[in-house]
Amino acid sequence: MLRFFQNFKTNGHSTDEPEHLIELRKVVKAYKTDAGDFLALKGIDLTIGAGEFVGIIGKSGSGKSTLINMLTGIDRPTSGEIYINKTGIHRFDEGQMARWRGRNQGVIFQFFQLLPTLTVIENVMLPMDFCNMYTPRQRQERAMHLLDLVDVAQQAHKLPSQISGGQQQRVAIARALANDPPMIMADEPTGNLDSRTARQVFNLFEKLVAEGKTFLMVTHDDDLARRVTRTIVIADGEIVNEWLVKALPTLSQEMLVKVTRQLQTQTFGPGEPIILQDTEPDNFYIITKGTVHVYLDRPNGREIYVEALEPGQFFGEMALLTGGTRRASVRAARENSVEVAALGREAFFELINESEETHEALQDVVAQRSQNIEQLV
Repeated sequence: MLRFFQNFKTNGHSTDEPEHLIELRKVVKAYKTDAGDFLALKGIDLTIGAGEFVGIIGKSGSGKSTLINMLTGIDRPTSGEIYINKTGIHRFDEGQMARWRGRNQGVIFQFFQLLPTLTVIENVMLPMDFCNMYTPRQRQERAMHLLDLVDVAQQAHKLPSQISGGQQQRVAIARALANDPPMIMADEPTGNLDSRTARQVFNLFEKLVAEGKTFLMVTHDDDLARRVTRTIVIADGEIVNEWLVKALPTLSQEMLVKVTRQLQTQTFGPGEPIILQDTEPDNFYIITKGTVHVYLDRPNGREIYVEALEPGQFFGEMALLTGGTRRASVRAARENSVEVAALGREAFFELINESEETHEALQDVVAQRSQNIEQLV
């Protein structure tokens, strides 16, 4: 199997290998309909590092399940490239994809997809049988261990129809872990569970990530989405600004999509000013690339350094919320260029009027930053 993948990667194919565990390049997925082609994914670019816990959110029909299906090879891109651990899975045929997926990915489906004629333990052993991993005795021992891990070992010899939906989902999770894959892909894994069981299952996911697994989870649950280490929002087949999600985690999915469409990307060279003290406020800024430095300008011409801000942090909210002019200057760090997503004044006030929780969070930041400035003056 290893020789197959080595030959596959070097047999005349591109050696422009990605640095990330997962990389999508200009991925398009079009479905044929009576009304013409429907674009479920519109040129997706995405990178994910090893060990990340990624939540994929979006409205129904946004393309989030299609994205997961691209990554698992359940569906294939119309165009574009998909690399996982430096392997171009978009080039695989069905047989190659099934063999690769069996050893490298665990897949958790929203509706379980357990085989109804097999017992619970047989369902968990199936991936081990398919990939010829472990001895027959080891397979049974491992299956029981995994069922115990998800607290359904006592149901091992029952058929799926004889256990509850929550228990079936736990069995599906155990099956996804059968071959100890480095990556877990889950499509609405808690969508059919009650809130208590969903929390327990999510706690297990967090434990798996802590142990080194890479986990991608499609979810419609805003509360769960806030608990992952990274959130990707999809709207109309496109990935919306994930730095907005990091900067303002209190926004609903609907608001994230709305605000993303209002953001304008701006780039500043090393050391270039972005906002100047004592000027009228115009935009709210979210850093998407590089580092900015915040300074206070003193009457004697001396500058007082306040702090550095990194991607996913924001600035420009103070004067907008408190009125008056800018209280500090912000410029790109001298060693790097900076990219920011700017939200205009009108759109900013619309945002805080529609999200009281976000308004309160921003006010807390303003209070803390004002206190820091007072201490420096």
